[in-house]
Amino acid sequence: MAPRPQHGRSYTPSFPHSQISNPQSHSFAKETMAAMSAACHSPARLSISCSSSLPARPLRVAVVGGGPAGASAAEALASAGAQAFLLERSPTGAKPCGGAIPLCMLDEFSIPLGLVDRRVKRMRVLSPSNLAADFSRALPPGAHIPMLRREVLDSFLRSRAADAGATLVPGLVTSLSLPVGPTDPYLVHYISSGGDGPSPTRSVLEVDAIVGADGANSRVAREVGAGDYTTAIAFQERIRLPDKEMEYYDDLAEMYVGGDVSPDFYGWVFPKCDHVAVGTGTVAAKPEIKKLQSGIRARAGPKIAGGHVIKVEAHPIPEHPRPRRVVGRVALVGDAAGYVTRCSGEGIYFAAKSGRLCGQAMAKEWRLTGAVTEAGIRRGYLRRWDDEFLLTFRFLDLLQRVFYGDNAGREALVEMCADEHVQRRTFDCYLHKRMAPPEPWADLQLLWRTAGSMVRCSVLGKEVQRLRRLEMLQA
Repeated sequence: MAPRPQHGRSYTPSFPHSQISNPQSHSFAKETMAAMSAACHSPARLSISCSSSLPARPLRVAVVGGGPAGASAAEALASAGAQAFLLERSPTGAKPCGGAIPLCMLDEFSIPLGLVDRRVKRMRVLSPSNLAADFSRALPPGAHIPMLRREVLDSFLRSRAADAGATLVPGLVTSLSLPVGPTDPYLVHYISSGGDGPSPTRSVLEVDAIVGADGANSRVAREVGAGDYTTAIAFQERIRLPDKEMEYYDDLAEMYVGGDVSPDFYGWVFPKCDHVAVGTGTVAAKPEIKKLQSGIRARAGPKIAGGHVIKVEAHPIPEHPRPRRVVGRVALVGDAAGYVTRCSGEGIYFAAKSGRLCGQAMAKEWRLTGAVTEAGIRRGYLRRWDDEFLLTFRFLDLLQRVFYGDNAGREALVEMCADEHVQRRTFDCYLHKRMAPPEPWADLQLLWRTAGSMVRCSVLGKEVQRLRRLEMLQA
């Protein structure tokens, strides 16, 4: 944490010239230049005053991280009249990601259909013994799983935030200076990039609040002491296939479970525009990630033969929410908050949703009270988030503990995936992001079938493990 200068009741936020002249924020530039002419002390500084009354100026928020969480937060803030500064260290980069989103996200977040690479209507889950379950028999008519590339989605969401009035700032945040008093600003220290100068420059941004959307290794979380959490590593190769093999994956996604692909997750082959994404993830065996990647490639076998790798990606992903998601006037969203579900590994929708809820909560409190407070962020953001999604996260955590522990559980998982009742309830939850209402009799029957599957598959799972060990010895 950087040392913090003392402030009284007024402070002077600094604006690099590149931000003021950003063509994507003309209205912000005009307001800034007008205020500067009245009360500035230097060409790039603006004097504004904090008071307990309703403010005569907009709320100023730094959003650190330009993925779905950060871009959605910046758009929500800018749309509500706040000055949102969206800092992204690598605007052309993208996190390794399967790229699946729930169908409801297209409408809820107004995602253009042109961004969708593939519309998956067939899903296949393969057990450690390569028994396959068709997981799409209960898919409702007309429904599908949209598949996108993260670099395409993220760029679109950032552009839309800019259109709403957010200022895009290419730069790497290096530290924060925390406020002394409740009305003092936060100082965001960052190294700018992508400007017209010959080299990156160090800059400081003064803001009323901060949204940390900077991923599993969040700098913002570390600076405010939000606590540690367990992370997994996701490894993915993008493989361009010959036309015939690519046709096979036109609307098909495959998921593989087994100790050879991951001891605590699954491997995937997901179709994209002109390639497939082949990857895996793990918490328990991070040093073995390349070996596990070889396992998923071997399991997919001839279906991806003849393809060539066009990109290799790796990135940490969270396993559970952080101990503290709001600290003072700093809120964490997306991966920085730990919003990736266990068992399924889904995170894109939850990232965008958390960013939007957080931005709306900050803007609303500022509009009503002239301040942003920790209590207000907890009430307007965390409480709404937990009420809507906490049960889903806990349920999927339970499923991961039950079914991913060994090959017996994984065999039972695939057997249960073939159950039409399981599929119907899964799609009810996943496609529309709501917990399906209980069906007591059908759920009780499912419980008995699950118990039977666990007993039967314990024998098969042990045999599969024995055969895998023999294969390793012979190799």
